[in-house]
Amino acid sequence: MEYFYEAIDILKGMISIPSFSGEEKEVSDFLQNMWIKAGQAVNRHGNNLWLSTGIDSAKPTLLLNSHVDTVRPVSGWTADPFRPDESENNKLTGLGSNDAGASVVSLYEAFKILTQKEQPYNLIFLASAEEEISGKGGIENVLPLLPEINFAVVGEPTYMYPAVAEKGLMVLDCTARGKAGHAARDEGVNAIYKAIDDIEWFEKYLFKKKSDLLGEVKMSVTQLQAGTQHNVIPDKCTFVVDVRSNEMYSNEELLEEIRAHVRCETKARSLRLNSSRTDVEHPFVKRAVMLGKQPFGSPALSDQALMPFASVKIGPGDSARSHSADEYIRPSEIREAIDTYIMLLDGLCLKI
Repeated sequence: MEYFYEAIDILKGMISIPSFSGEEKEVSDFLQNMWIKAGQAVNRHGNNLWLSTGIDSAKPTLLLNSHVDTVRPVSGWTADPFRPDESENNKLTGLGSNDAGASVVSLYEAFKILTQKEQPYNLIFLASAEEEISGKGGIENVLPLLPEINFAVVGEPTYMYPAVAEKGLMVLDCTARGKAGHAARDEGVNAIYKAIDDIEWFEKYLFKKKSDLLGEVKMSVTQLQAGTQHNVIPDKCTFVVDVRSNEMYSNEELLEEIRAHVRCETKARSLRLNSSRTDVEHPFVKRAVMLGKQPFGSPALSDQALMPFASVKIGPGDSARSHSADEYIRPSEIREAIDTYIMLLDGLCLKI
């Protein structure tokens, strides 16, 4: 039980330190000091920390990963989000407790236990930064410094069920152009009216390829801006589209198809956050199924999108608690997570 109490203590320390995306230095300092005191050799790049076994080139390499950053607290918190609170029975409340502090401490304890004996793989535990904003100072900045990864376990709240597929994200900035004129006279070309046709297309269009786990590609117009004053016909209308891809399309393919159908100028902010999927016959997934853990597809984005290798997202907690007021984790979920990670990973055979 010692590993469990250590995990809870470390999580309380993390909650007590504001660690918004891009502002993780203090919480990374805290974790680095804690792990060094525990006898770990800690590597650091920016606000990313990792531990590793000795790397044997004859073995595959397995990555354990979760993130130390949080979103900013929403309105509606009934207590201090940076004060870990266990006053309610079997709940530890605090910002980042569920997303994803519980995964960080559970994976750390699993790393310690797994490395107490020889494993058929090299093992790396990475506590990374900037996940909530998909920032370039996070995992993307660390992977080039690590050995080639063959498989990753990504800690995010999934009730410890394996998410073997994950939707990707592409954000589009769209611009419809018209011609300014006086609203009282029959002049000008209204950019809003030109944008409406494209907005309706985004609402109704269905891409042909549908995923059995992730469903259809989903497009949502989420922001719109036009006009300078009530009596001027607007010559420009801009709107933003949130595109959630399935593994049947790359973001590049989706953008090409979108541009073939709309008239507005369409620019993608980034094409790097693609959908991912790992075969259900993967040894890790097969072990999970043997434990009664049914694989599923996740609509939520994580650092999996930046991993060019097989990965499964699995961790303690519930994604519905993430980014919400009075976010919490149950300590019993952390204990279960550590035990489950060990059962899934101890002696796991991976291919190089």
